[in-house]
Amino acid sequence: MKKLSVLSLLVILSMPVFGQMPDAPPRSEGEGPFDRLIIRGVHLIDGTGSPATGPVDIVVEGNRITNIRTVGYPGLPINEQRRPQADENTKEIDATGMYLLPGFFDMHAHTGGRAQGTTPEYVYKLWLAHGITSIREPGSFNGMDWTLRHREMSEKNEITAPRISAWIGFGQGSNGPITTAQQARDWVEMIDDRGADGIKFFGASPEVYAAAIDEANKRDLGTMTHHAQTRVVYNNALTSARLGLTSMTHWYGLPEAMFEDQIIQDYPLDYNYNNEQHRFEEAGRLWTQTAKPYSEKWNEVMNEMLALDFSINPTFTIYEASRDLMTQRRAEWHEKYTLPSLWRFYAPSRISHGSYWLDWGTEQEIAWKENYRLWMEFINEYKNRGGRVTLGSDAGYIYKLYGFSYIQEMELFREAGFHPLEIFQSASLKGAEVLGVDHELGTIEIGKLADMVIVDANPMANLKVLYGTGAILVDENNEVQRHGGVVYTIKDGIVFNAKELLKDVEEMVEAAKQNENSRITQPGLDY
Repeated sequence: MKKLSVLSLLVILSMPVFGQMPDAPPRSEGEGPFDRLIIRGVHLIDGTGSPATGPVDIVVEGNRITNIRTVGYPGLPINEQRRPQADENTKEIDATGMYLLPGFFDMHAHTGGRAQGTTPEYVYKLWLAHGITSIREPGSFNGMDWTLRHREMSEKNEITAPRISAWIGFGQGSNGPITTAQQARDWVEMIDDRGADGIKFFGASPEVYAAAIDEANKRDLGTMTHHAQTRVVYNNALTSARLGLTSMTHWYGLPEAMFEDQIIQDYPLDYNYNNEQHRFEEAGRLWTQTAKPYSEKWNEVMNEMLALDFSINPTFTIYEASRDLMTQRRAEWHEKYTLPSLWRFYAPSRISHGSYWLDWGTEQEIAWKENYRLWMEFINEYKNRGGRVTLGSDAGYIYKLYGFSYIQEMELFREAGFHPLEIFQSASLKGAEVLGVDHELGTIEIGKLADMVIVDANPMANLKVLYGTGAILVDENNEVQRHGGVVYTIKDGIVFNAKELLKDVEEMVEAAKQNENSRITQPGLDY
C-alpha cells in the first residue's frame, strides 16, 4: 500500500470505491439461537468489575439472558436442587470449571482490505475465535456502503461476524475536499442520513473540525480522532476534547497537550512525515518531550479531560514491535494463521504504511521502551481517576494479526497496571458505553443480550489462555501441554465453536500457501 499524506487520504476518501472487498459468505457456522440455552457450572466474570463467582448456571432464552443461578460453592458438589431445569427444547452446555465473560469489544478494528489481501470471512472468524463480539470500524475504508451493508447483515446474523459499529472516515463520500464549516455540517448530515454510527477524524482545519464535531454531537453521532502529526498543531487531544470530541484513538495528541517549553514536536531538521522510519522513530521520542508525570501541567491536562468525559482507546499493541521487533515478527501464530499476502504487507518497505524497519535497532527500541513507560503511566492514572479507557487493536498492520493482537492488548494493559478485572471491564462495559449500547451489552446481567465468551482456564490468572494458541502448561508427568483458548463465543444467543473457526482460518492460510507456493520467511533471510 503506497504511503499517503493525510491530505491525500482525505481526497481519496471522497472518491468512489472501486474493486471493493467481497462480501462475507452466508453464515454456515454457529448453532442457535435456542428457545432455551443453559450454560452449566461455569465461573462468572460479569464485566462490571465484580470478582469472579461460581459455579453458576446461566439461562438464555432466544438471545436474552433470563436467569443467573448460583448452584454451589468451589470444591463442593453442585446443588442439583438449585439448578434451572431443562426440557425437550433446551440446549445445554457443560461448562464445569470453565470461565464465562461478556463478549469483547475491539474499539479499533479495521476489516482488512485489498492491500492486505484479506477477506472479511478471514478477519471475522479470527475476531470471533478470540471472543470479540463487537467492533468499532474506524474509518470504514472498504467503503461506507460496504461497511453499512455488513453491519446490517451481522445484525440479522446472516454472516459469521461480530456486531459492527460503522464510523466513517471524515470526508468519505463527499464530492471533493471539505474546506468550509458548512460543507462539514452538510457532510455530517449526509452520513447521518445514511445510517453511520460515528466519525473518524485525522484532524482538519480548526473551523471545519469544530463544525463537524458540533454537528455530530447534535445528531448523537460518535466522534474519534487519530491526531495525525500533520494536523495536531491545529488541535491536540485536549483542544479536541474542549470542542466536544468524545474519544481519541492511539496516543498522538496527548503529549502535545502537555508540552511546557515548546508547541511543536522536536523534529530533526531532515524529518519527512512520508518517511516511515522518520515518522515512527521520532514518535518514540515524543513522550519524553512532555511534562513529567504528576507535574502541574500533567495533572491539569488529565483532570480537564476527565471533567469533559473524554474516552481514550490507546491501542498499545499496534506499536509493540517498535520496542521489540523480533518478538512480534516471530510470534508463534504467524506460521499457521497469517495469510501470505498479509505477511508480505508487513515486510520492510519504503512505501508501505507501518513498514518502517529500514534501519531499526537497539537505540530505537530503548527509546520506545521509555515512551511506553510514560504513556502507560498516563493511561493507568487516567483509569484510576475515573477515566474511560477501552481496548482496541488496529490489527492488520505492523505484524499484528486479528484477534491475537487484541489479547496482546490485554497483556499490555496488565503491564500498564490494570487489574485483570479492570481489563475485562475496559474490554466490555467501557466499550459498550462509548458505543451507547451498555443498556444491552457489556456485562452479563439478566435482561441483557447474550454475547459471551467461554474459556476453559482462568483468564485472570493468565491472560495468555485467551489466545487461540492457548498457554503452555507442563503437567504432572512433565509433558508439555497447551490449555486455554476460547471454547465458545456466543453472539446474540448463537453459539460458535471458537476452535472450529480457527481451524477454518488455518485451512484458508494453508490453501493460500499452496496456491502461491509460499511460506513465511524472515526479512532478508530464506528461513
